[in-house]
Amino acid sequence: MSTPETLSFSHNTHISSSNFPQNLKLPSLHNPPPLLPPPISDATDHNYPGNADNLSILQVIPTNLRGESSGRVFIRDPPWISALFMKNLLFRSKKTSGVKLEFQEMERRKYYLLRRRQVKAETEAWQNMVEEYRELEREMCERKLAPNLPYFKKLMLGWFQPFREAIEKEQNLRRSLKNKVAFAPFIDALPADKIAIIVMHKIMSLLMVGGSEDRSVRVVEAAVQIGVAIEQEIRIQNFFKKEKNDKGREVVAEGEEDPSKEVSNLRQRVKRLIKRNRVNEVQKLLRSEEFLSWGRDTQAKLGCCLIELLTQSAYVQPPIDQTADCPPEVRPAFRHVFKIAAREPGQTIMKKYGAIECDPLVLHGLDKTVRHMIIPYVPMLVPPRRWKGYDKGGYLFLPSYLMRTHGSQKQQVAVRAVPSKQMQKVYEALDTLGTTKWRVNKRILSVVESLWAAGGNIAGLVNRENVPIPELLSNDEKEIKSWKWSVRKVKKINQERHSQRCDLELKLSVARKMKDEEGFYYPHNLDFRGRAYPMHPHLNHLSSDLCRGILEFAEGRPLGKSGLHWLKIHLANLYGGGVEKLSYDDRISFVENNIADILDSADNSLNGNRWWLKAEDPFQCLAACINLSEALKSSSPHTVISHLPIHQDGSCNGLQHYAALGRDSFEAAAVNLVAGDKPSDVYSEIAERVHKIMKRDSEKDPETDPNALLAKLLIGQVDRKLVKQTVMTSVYGVTYVGAREQIKRRLEEKGVISDDKMLFNAACYAARVTMAALEELFQAARAIMGWLGDCAKIIAQENQPVCWTTPLGLPVVQPYFKTQRHVIKTSLQVLALQREGDSVEVRKQRTAFPPNFVHSLDGSHMMMTAIACRSAGLRFAGVHDSFWTHACDVDRMNQILRRKFVELYSTPVLENVSTTEQAL
Repeated sequence: MSTPETLSFSHNTHISSSNFPQNLKLPSLHNPPPLLPPPISDATDHNYPGNADNLSILQVIPTNLRGESSGRVFIRDPPWISALFMKNLLFRSKKTSGVKLEFQEMERRKYYLLRRRQVKAETEAWQNMVEEYRELEREMCERKLAPNLPYFKKLMLGWFQPFREAIEKEQNLRRSLKNKVAFAPFIDALPADKIAIIVMHKIMSLLMVGGSEDRSVRVVEAAVQIGVAIEQEIRIQNFFKKEKNDKGREVVAEGEEDPSKEVSNLRQRVKRLIKRNRVNEVQKLLRSEEFLSWGRDTQAKLGCCLIELLTQSAYVQPPIDQTADCPPEVRPAFRHVFKIAAREPGQTIMKKYGAIECDPLVLHGLDKTVRHMIIPYVPMLVPPRRWKGYDKGGYLFLPSYLMRTHGSQKQQVAVRAVPSKQMQKVYEALDTLGTTKWRVNKRILSVVESLWAAGGNIAGLVNRENVPIPELLSNDEKEIKSWKWSVRKVKKINQERHSQRCDLELKLSVARKMKDEEGFYYPHNLDFRGRAYPMHPHLNHLSSDLCRGILEFAEGRPLGKSGLHWLKIHLANLYGGGVEKLSYDDRISFVENNIADILDSADNSLNGNRWWLKAEDPFQCLAACINLSEALKSSSPHTVISHLPIHQDGSCNGLQHYAALGRDSFEAAAVNLVAGDKPSDVYSEIAERVHKIMKRDSEKDPETDPNALLAKLLIGQVDRKLVKQTVMTSVYGVTYVGAREQIKRRLEEKGVISDDKMLFNAACYAARVTMAALEELFQAARAIMGWLGDCAKIIAQENQPVCWTTPLGLPVVQPYFKTQRHVIKTSLQVLALQREGDSVEVRKQRTAFPPNFVHSLDGSHMMMTAIACRSAGLRFAGVHDSFWTHACDVDRMNQILRRKFVELYSTPVLENVSTTEQAL
């Protein structure tokens, strides 16, 4: 294994800087208002920075001061929550500097105001929307005309009253004993107007973002999501009321048993049951200790009932034809239809499924007003609750779970049963990621808004206009067949554009909402393999170049000499086009040779020569141009404040982990685990090998070797981009079919081959050659993958899921089980729900184990790095194998991430996996 000094990773980059005034206006402290009441008791209060000297970051306390292991830190509990502290504060104020005390009081008030806003955002979003529609109704009645509303709200307002009345009628009906059904008590748990708003927004969001090409959504998906949303709202309101009633209860009443002892006893009991493989008893025990979920049956039945009411009460009216004598046409906005499911390989029986289809008028113009959708899990205005358990952490009131298990009960049981001490590092890492403060880069947002208003179709933005439907110009049978194919293709493109426009509008709506905030936070949780993700799904740093360009660290730090150096490298990396594979000196030279274009991009982003648009990551590149321009124009460049996150990315991260597992120096050099004059580029090396094989094949006789013609056709098209995705996913178990589709898409982008059959054959050939080149170059990695797959096959054949524990103590259970079909009868149709069965899917357990195992290792490395960076006082963000910090701190982060990589692989990782599999 290489030493820390010889480890090397390639580098990529990110975002911009500029200073903006704080938007929060606080009351004058000369006439202070009465003290705010204490907050509802929860773990978020512990995140308030109690140290007035350093309020820009969370206060941390080293647990000891010897060696690197001493770097573990914990967030200090604030001393000011109780009334006792307030009395003490007044007493000590006589001995404390007035300025310091005033500053502390301002920060305390600011925190409380932000926290109150956060609580309102989480608990009152639906209620606020209800009140808005009630007000619009009143305005419409008073003025006797419809208010001037966006298209989305105009539709909703037209449906709101009849749908609400239909729900009220159903609620009254279900109160009768004669009409009792499974969901009867639940349909009555919220006011009819709030249920109406939830259902309308959920249906529209599914149709806009997740709908199929024919503007429909499956009934089972819509019904369950609606049921879950209503259950979640009831749970929030109940929890909110309970917390209000319980606030102030800080200690256990005399004579009561210590709750921590009860939790400990429960955990021990769960562990004993798991060892005896009595999973069902564990599930019952855990369910009795927490909020009792309604279950999928009730959720689906309630959802179907409400969908049926919507289809019966929501209508649209086409524009009135002035020449027609007949009354205006009124059509249902939604229809319940049955569709034929696509056949799977080997399937002979056609299957039907129920769907909710919307009228074309419903979607017309929606992508321009999607910003009015309710997004529950927005970024937080205050630091998230610290993680302390499976469902203890994250948002204040919105349901938050440590892991995204997607209904896998066995994974949930495994995570819940682990002692908190074992999970401490996982909790610390998620808390570190969650307390990184972000803000919107207003200059980049302004540029995005301008380009989008002008029609998009630039800098990666989708075109705002649809592709015109081609006209049929001939009655020839072949021409008609070709025309039908073209129409189908255009409709697919337009549907994709519609979804992309909706997605972009959602991202921009969050950016507009947060742009005037001083800062905000992203609560994080894990997938089942241990990779961390922000819980907010739209505008986050794991997303596209657009999102990464709009986001920056809220905290700014001076560039310093090393920071200016890294900022230039960062800019070169973002420009791409092969520049990112040059040596550091050459990358800096590239930037210095393009200084005039960089300054022009910063000063005149839209009307200049727009050099930044040529970059692979244009919005991030523009943000870096702006930051570098600020530094170069300053009389003291090293003192310029930068908010820009600088990336340090792994080189084909999966292969790096396999090289470290196998201690293979040749493969380690190919993926930059060994230092060199310039970064190795494994994608270019594979492309070169593919080119050599094709050149050899092209010289063969086409009559005896059919690959000769394909090789001649492709030999000029082989480049790094053609093979990159296949190489990247090879260690994650990409199949031949997957590789063929990846390469086919790249060839389509090149546009050289127009014939569909020839394109398919060329993709097949290129995929075979690429995978052969991979086998040749990474023999050790392929051997380890094969060994892991064989282990998984043996385990799965015993009808056991593959389980292991990550180096940070997180238990992983592969959730691949054969599903059990469960049929329920609803008011709308018979639904077939899928449940996790008891039999494992042997093939999936085997093929998924190698990639899942490597993902769990890169997740562990990222979390280890996050904890160490926090201990070192660095601001940190991570995207799997990409680590971000301020420019001035890149050198320190580089040392940390390499040290942690060596630390990870200084342990017997594969041996430990074998041991934990046997234990689980």
